[in-house]
Amino acid sequence: MVGIRRRTALFIKEVEDKVAVQHREITEHALFNQAKVLGAFISEKISDDCFQSNEGYGYHDMGRDKLEALFARTFHGEDAIVRPHFFSGTHTIFTCLRGLLRPGERMISLTGPPYDTLSRAILGQKESLPINDTDKSSLTEWGISFAHVEMGDLPKLHENGTLAALLQAPTRLVFIQRSRGYNPFRPALTVTDIANMTATVRGYAKDVIILVDNCYGEFVENKEPLEGGADLIAGSLIKNPGGGLAPAGGYIVGRKKYISSISEAFSAPGLGKELGAFIQNKRLYYQGFFMAPQLVAESLKGAVTIAAAMEEAGYTVSPRYNDKRGDMVQTVHLKSKDELALFCNAVQCSSPINAHFTPVPGTTPGYGDPILMAGGTFVQGASSEFSADAPLREPYTLYIQGGLSYSHVILGLSVMLDTII
Repeated sequence: MVGIRRRTALFIKEVEDKVAVQHREITEHALFNQAKVLGAFISEKISDDCFQSNEGYGYHDMGRDKLEALFARTFHGEDAIVRPHFFSGTHTIFTCLRGLLRPGERMISLTGPPYDTLSRAILGQKESLPINDTDKSSLTEWGISFAHVEMGDLPKLHENGTLAALLQAPTRLVFIQRSRGYNPFRPALTVTDIANMTATVRGYAKDVIILVDNCYGEFVENKEPLEGGADLIAGSLIKNPGGGLAPAGGYIVGRKKYISSISEAFSAPGLGKELGAFIQNKRLYYQGFFMAPQLVAESLKGAVTIAAAMEEAGYTVSPRYNDKRGDMVQTVHLKSKDELALFCNAVQCSSPINAHFTPVPGTTPGYGDPILMAGGTFVQGASSEFSADAPLREPYTLYIQGGLSYSHVILGLSVMLDTII
């Protein structure tokens, strides 16, 4: 039975007292975002008829169309694609790129190299990845070029004119990755950070498309990146906006003309977003989206407490407990592979599903290093649920995220602490 030892309980209580101010701020954000989502439900006149299944081609699916209108209204976009047919955040974002970019054009990342799976989709065999014939459909193979700049270099590149040159033709799209991915040295971006980047881009190239990978960032703040000037946001439904209930899928929200182009890459030219049967579980998407602000708050409170506790125990963490957060991911810098295994096992054995399993490093499609994953989740791979993962490479950094309830995160934290204090 999972419980908390007295010594560990006292330690956590002291930490919770320390982070009380941050917890109150998170509660305030959750109330604001819950009101925003509730208002969108009311404005879109969502009814239980919206939960009905659709089959075949999926023509005239009111529930599907209303769900997309709900996302568009909540995230301040003109239109949206919200579908269970997206496999992952990478699949969703790559669909955007396929719909918007043409041979001879260029994509620029302002946040360094994209995370492993998206980098492979863009560059194919570069970045020292194993040879695999399936990479022939990468953007590079289609004659679309790619360049990136490191966030820390942006002021210098802005000053010396390099950024201005990069943003001219053939550049068509600027990509901003909100989360740090598997980069232990960069912070997640706040909406203010994104707004500043967007303003800089617009100063040089008014018509370039700005796409934000919003994974892990939804409902962390009172605003979303479209309110900061981005044209499009995209993400996964088994992360924040699925509320722990959506069983699969992804979303794209933004300017209508770009959504139209993307929809034809999603389906086929001439079909757009008018097809695609939403066969079952539609209620879970609605209910999950309604619950998402509270789920994100629970996760954030857990992340803040983990940050303070692990720092108190002598570990370097990012962000710190009192830092402004752009997403719900918490990193802990460890000393060895053995510590990674120890902490992942602590998360796994305090999970509701597969708690009796032991995480072992494995090859994961799209990654160049073995990945250690702990996630006894109800939905496979759902990082809206309490989970942790790490690539087996230096520096040994554990990425912790999610939590359907704060109480569950604290139980998991207590098991981690029992191994070190």
